[in-house]
Amino acid sequence: MTDLISGPGTDQNTTRVLPVTGSVDPTPPGDQPLEWAPIEPAPKKRRVGLWVGLAAGALLLAAAGASTILIAPGTTIAGVPVGWMTPAMAAEAVSARLAATEVELTGAGDGTVITGADLGASVEATELAEKAFADRPMWNLGTWMGDPIAAPVALDPEAAERTLKSAVPGSYIDPVDASVVFDAAGGSYTVTPAEPGSGISVDELATAFTAASEKGDTSFAFSADAAPVEADITTEEATATVDQLNGMLSTMGFYVGEERTVPVAPAVAASWLTVEPVDGELKFSADPTAIQAVVDTLPQLVNREVVNATTIVDSAGTVLKALTEGKDGRVLGDTSDVASEFAEKLGGGEAAFQLPVTSTPFETTALFRRIEVDLSEQRTYLYENEKLVKSWAISSGKFGSDTDQGRFKIYAQLRSQNMGRPDTTKAPFYYTPNVPYVSYYNGDEALHGAYWHSNWGTRMSHGCVNMPVDAAKYVFDWATKGTEVWVHS
Repeated sequence: MTDLISGPGTDQNTTRVLPVTGSVDPTPPGDQPLEWAPIEPAPKKRRVGLWVGLAAGALLLAAAGASTILIAPGTTIAGVPVGWMTPAMAAEAVSARLAATEVELTGAGDGTVITGADLGASVEATELAEKAFADRPMWNLGTWMGDPIAAPVALDPEAAERTLKSAVPGSYIDPVDASVVFDAAGGSYTVTPAEPGSGISVDELATAFTAASEKGDTSFAFSADAAPVEADITTEEATATVDQLNGMLSTMGFYVGEERTVPVAPAVAASWLTVEPVDGELKFSADPTAIQAVVDTLPQLVNREVVNATTIVDSAGTVLKALTEGKDGRVLGDTSDVASEFAEKLGGGEAAFQLPVTSTPFETTALFRRIEVDLSEQRTYLYENEKLVKSWAISSGKFGSDTDQGRFKIYAQLRSQNMGRPDTTKAPFYYTPNVPYVSYYNGDEALHGAYWHSNWGTRMSHGCVNMPVDAAKYVFDWATKGTEVWVHS
């Protein structure tokens, strides 16, 4: 039997092995050869429960972390289940489903199959996925198994029409847009009506696509039979444009204040304007270069000297008649930008352009005119601003038919009139045809010419104031309605 002893200078217990002698060799280790053997290690304790607990905790932590980045179970977007997904994964899944969805065309389509990718099918996948995660995070158990999230499917109009037209060319006839033309003979714009075409409604297909996706279908049928297609620019839209343009023609021009100083003829305006379709709408624009040709003529049409006004007034200063209409003097200002500015206004529908003008106001001369009839002198006097202008001998009413005295105003003027009655056996028992230059001032009393006598200075009339014909004409032209007449003795 071999004995074991502890090995010196070691970190573990060792023994020296001796031959079997029945006793322990007391010889120190340094005095004889020794054989060493390790002492059996103490058995370790098993900790299985600890490791199981750590693994479970790690799983819980992982689940808790995942719940903060994943969408709640049971969530669908456009019919696509996106629960247990990140927003990015959800957006990709929705887009992929839409692209792969198949549309079987029926009717004229004869079983042709196209895909969502062919049609440019899309939804706001990223936005919807991010909102789904914001509203329904996985950690919020109350949002699990929520209502489906609707997502209207949009189709790319150009891609969809290109695909459908290629698949079913017989269903397509291009519509003709309405247009606007200028009729030179009529001097106005007119409408050329639109002509409808045929095709497959992309809007209806998008609606059907949305309905299928909401049900979770990955394929659906759609009729490719031709349906009426309205032109982009309808007759009604063109008519509205024509009404606007013709309204502009009626007011187009260069203005000084409220005055359309330089009107622009319709044909000239039409040569400035271009009407054309832009993005499915009729737009019009104006050519500054064409406008400039008219702008160059403006100085001679706008500039003018001041014209002072002359008016006839009564004693109260009320204007009875304008003998000369006053006009402000004016000088046209800088016109270097007028053509480009007017072109911009016309493009916006404004047809009146205010010109830059320096004005000089006119002055007014008021003439107070009155007529005086002196019965005692048998003479008529004309005054202007209390200065004597003319005077003539007259013949007033004879005794028994005296001319009334008083202050009156002329109320009517006739260039010629028959007076009395052809039947002189009845009142007023006289008849005088074609009495010239009659100015009534008091009932049937008037100043008028008398061609049937020349006995001036003597009472001769039936109450009127007879005058030489040339004198009566002067009064007729010089006076006006409202001119004051003073008859006295």
